Amino acid sequence: MYIRVLLAYAIAIILWASAFPTIRVGLDSFQPLHLSMLRLLIGSIGLLIFALATRMRLPDTKDILPILVLGFLGFSVYHTFLSIGEETVDAGTASLVVSTTPLFSALLARFFLKEYFGKYGWIGSVIAFFGVSLITFGSTGEFKFEWGVLIILTAALGESFYFVLQSNYLKKYGFLPFTTYTIWAGTLCMLFFSPGITGAIQDASMESLMTVIYLGLLPTVIPYFAIAYATAKQGASEATSALYLTPALAIVISWIWIGEIPTLLSIVGGIIVLIGVSLSTIFTIKEKEVEKGTSYAKQVSKPANY
Repeated sequence: MYIRVLLAYAIAIILWASAFPTIRVGLDSFQPLHLSMLRLLIGSIGLLIFALATRMRLPDTKDILPILVLGFLGFSVYHTFLSIGEETVDAGTASLVVSTTPLFSALLARFFLKEYFGKYGWIGSVIAFFGVSLITFGSTGEFKFEWGVLIILTAALGESFYFVLQSNYLKKYGFLPFTTYTIWAGTLCMLFFSPGITGAIQDASMESLMTVIYLGLLPTVIPYFAIAYATAKQGASEATSALYLTPALAIVISWIWIGEIPTLLSIVGGIIVLIGVSLSTIFTIKEKEVEKGTSYAKQVSKPANY
């Protein structure tokens, strides 16, 4: 079982890391909106086959609107803004910026769900956003402001809203069905940008077409199945922490495949971001466990009222 879990982690990390340089290649022939729409459309078709094969139940009518909103945030916003940002930001740097997603998720959970976010959470946040500021001003090799980084941060924020607000629906439907519903919903939102897509496909290079198919069938779908399996076997915190390897691998793949490597300032900023996010995530989890243990001890120590 341990080998299978490691294999699931490896599949998710490799596929998600490969998505960043693949987007850069796809942008050679496609506009960001068309690239995102095609990616989600291909993924949706693959998931439709999966849903039919497994006789997946449809969501309740009352949940359709929330699913549409979450699909828009988690997939339409995330993929579109990531693609727009990668027009000017290299793939490795984009992956470093996206690694702020767990931090945004923790902050949003604090405000929307009243979840615990202790001192290490706030310290980690300050450190991480200092790292992002370095990336913002140093991603081009010159000390100047780069709007693409903020656009990718918007993508990470959209995905964070998705992660935070999905909890009740995950319990109701399960990880894979709910993810399938929201990818379909995100695709539906993207269909508004379909005008001109036929001409774009006809004019695209074969390499760009193959990368779009790859994006739709593999990074958009398969990692969710792999992480679902790993989470079921190991727990959510372990699965999340393993994904911190994604930016490092994305940089390596981008360097080998398309000859891109982030600037030194971006790498330094990215390391600071990862330190901040790790500090915030790991120590906040430990503080939660201590808080729960303290509360339980107080309850046990209280004299019984007869």
